Amino acid sequence: MIDIKAEFLKSSQKPAQLPADNLPEYAFVGRSNVGKSSLINLLTGRKNLAKTSGKPGKTRLINHFTITNPSDKEQWFLVDLPGYGYARVSKKERDEFQQLIYPYIKNRKNLMCLFVLIDVRHEPQPIDLNFMTYLGQNGVPFAMIFTKCDKMKPGGLKNNVDAYNEQMLETWEELPTQFLSSSAKGQGREEILGFIEETNQLF
Repeated sequence: MIDIKAEFLKSSQKPAQLPADNLPEYAFVGRSNVGKSSLINLLTGRKNLAKTSGKPGKTRLINHFTITNPSDKEQWFLVDLPGYGYARVSKKERDEFQQLIYPYIKNRKNLMCLFVLIDVRHEPQPIDLNFMTYLGQNGVPFAMIFTKCDKMKPGGLKNNVDAYNEQMLETWEELPTQFLSSSAKGQGREEILGFIEETNQLF
């Protein structure tokens, strides 16, 4: 089991406030209620590191956490990003989120991978597909994490993942790295952290 220590570093309201880009960085983003906070808490082994909320759109800042591997003292940044595609916030608030997120993901030099979280219970959502197309067009490295896999039977889970892949392969030459996760069951933690450890070597 991969052991890591997580500490909150800072929250940023605009790109100019971001911490120095001296460590490899991994950011997590997705639509509201996709299970982002629960996944971050699973990865870090901290129940309340990222605040979960029943109210969509609670994360309105870029939140940085410093992650340390006690065995080799290797460090990296975990970033909790505001979500995209809220249904219950004003257009002004959505625009403010976009003005924060998009400059970050396009210009952050130490961003090794953006993890895009997908609720596997739903059929492919245009907002997710469009967001990933934007990432591809702008050369942003990303991986997909299908969340809430414990809510699906194996057959339905495979069908929904296949549906996403089929739609993406209509415009993508190859699929991005993908992970299956369940915060309730602890699924995906070792695979995601192992991927991060490997990717850190490229920094």
